[in-house]
Amino acid sequence: MGDEQQPRLRADARRNRDRIVAAAKTWFATHGPDAPTEEIARSAGVATGTLYRHFADREALIRAVAVNNFENAFTEANAALTEEPSAWDALVRILRQSQELRLSFRLLTAYPHVHALLKKERDVDQSRRHMIELLDRVVRRAQAEGTLRTDVGTGDVAVMFALLAHPLSIEWSASAQLASERCMALLLESLRAGREHDPLPGHVIWADHITSN
Repeated sequence: MGDEQQPRLRADARRNRDRIVAAAKTWFATHGPDAPTEEIARSAGVATGTLYRHFADREALIRAVAVNNFENAFTEANAALTEEPSAWDALVRILRQSQELRLSFRLLTAYPHVHALLKKERDVDQSRRHMIELLDRVVRRAQAEGTLRTDVGTGDVAVMFALLAHPLSIEWSASAQLASERCMALLLESLRAGREHDPLPGHVIWADHITSN
């Protein structure tokens, strides 16, 4: 095999890996992390053997999806903070639009065996912490500008988002999509400053409370 063929093979392998991760995201979002690997491979346009050449087992595939999700979510959130006219607008954009972040929280909170697996992975944990730190920056800026109520913290926002990110027990349809969007609107409305709010129980939950768990 000539040297000129090696880069092409490496490029093909990278494309196959990227297609497998993308297909796994779609299947995990709709069927959970136990989705059949055969169907994931078929959706990616590769043989099942090719999938296992890139990912030795399901756990390796879940780890790759989690790292990729958090990295993409971080990029999206950073772009929102840079491009939006206010920190509140950035927060709204992050919570409304980031499917990457939604799937990340879903994998970590809805499936205990996945949470236990990912907590042991240094790359995943580091990516998660970077995302939480950026979200913390957005939350504190929004509070400083007076658009986000001050009796909540980054942990409160993250937990609320995680609860909303849980898969619905009803079939994902136009009605389910509408229900999710309405819940997001209610979440955001509850966070907005300048409203009369009943006192919240307990104390504010900040980022360090959730990154330590």
